[in-house]
Amino acid sequence: MKNFVLIGAAGYIAPRHMKAIKDTGNDLIAALDVNDSVGIIDSYFPEADFFTEFERFDRHIDKLRREQGGHAVDYVSICSPNYLHDSHIRFALRSNADAICEKPLVLNHWNIDALQAIEKDTGKKVHTILQLRLHPSIIALKQEVDAAPVGTKFDVDLTYITSRGKWYFHSWKGDEKKSGGVSTNIGVHFFDMLHFVFGKVVDNKLHYRDEFKAAGYLEYEKARVRWFLSVDVEDVPETAKKEGKRTYRSLTMNGRSIEFSDGFTDLHTRVYENILNGEGFSLEENRVAIEIVGGIRSQSPIGLTGDYHPFLKK
Repeated sequence: MKNFVLIGAAGYIAPRHMKAIKDTGNDLIAALDVNDSVGIIDSYFPEADFFTEFERFDRHIDKLRREQGGHAVDYVSICSPNYLHDSHIRFALRSNADAICEKPLVLNHWNIDALQAIEKDTGKKVHTILQLRLHPSIIALKQEVDAAPVGTKFDVDLTYITSRGKWYFHSWKGDEKKSGGVSTNIGVHFFDMLHFVFGKVVDNKLHYRDEFKAAGYLEYEKARVRWFLSVDVEDVPETAKKEGKRTYRSLTMNGRSIEFSDGFTDLHTRVYENILNGEGFSLEENRVAIEIVGGIRSQSPIGLTGDYHPFLKK
């Protein structure tokens, strides 16, 4: 049995990590969150120590490490706000533990280089949650693309609208300096999935960006991709709205819909199983997606020119 600690226990995604730790037969011994609304822990690890201040949490983990000969914690699971991931990964490695970090791993690609140096210094590893790479529909899509004749380039449209209320823009998620903006916060895992399926990035253009949405064009080795990401409910298609839906997800390839809405429930557990078996996703495997979102943030939108997504209206 491995010992885990969790940073960011009150967040939306934290219960999936708690479930994965429990499902793999391991123990959560401590958790941290500045917010104390973490009753969900009782469903998984009611005996876990809990802290709302990083300084006290740090002291506790260091005390355990010293009392147990330098090896009290095996893994630090990180579900904190995006801009804190880099710092919390460093804490994990320097606490003689491996890190398991949510997406985006970091906000800037040069942070990956620094973390690789710390991995080398400490002998510990950084793993990340790239769960779409384990989704059966995405694996099948990759196999189809890989089997296509050499030189084949597919036409792909990616649309993801996950509407958010007014709270979103009062939280760290609505602050681009902390979240990376819409393209980073809700798009990075899709951009990684596209890289996983279609290969290297050839071109990256930004057509539109505001605080609610972003859209652009990515060309991969094997695909031309028009993408549209939004947290604005007004972008949800009318047909979906009439069904009471506030979220819309679509991936088409050469006009054919690729269904991957289901099958997410156990993917975090699958990722944890792979990590525990020595097959987790490494720092380097995050680089392309982090470079993509960094490139999007650094660009000025070119407007509705070229091959833009059909959800953009003139």
